[in-house]
Amino acid sequence: MTPNVGTLDRALRLILGLALLVLPFATQMALFSSPAMTWGSALVGAVLIATAGMRFCPLYRVLGVKTCQS
Repeated sequence: MTPNVGTLDRALRLILGLALLVLPFATQMALFSSPAMTWGSALVGAVLIATAGMRFCPLYRVLGVKTCQS
């Protein structure tokens, strides 16, 4: 796997992923009142954290996007 996620992109993915992973369980926001939204948010957060950690995004590869320097 060739890295295709740059440093700024990784940082934003990590921050957003952590927020999506923690917010549904730590707050009582109306947005997360349904279990589907709670677990959906947690799943998306986990995927964002994983792609930040691996520096590879499969969707970027399909779309031909590369945010890191060669």
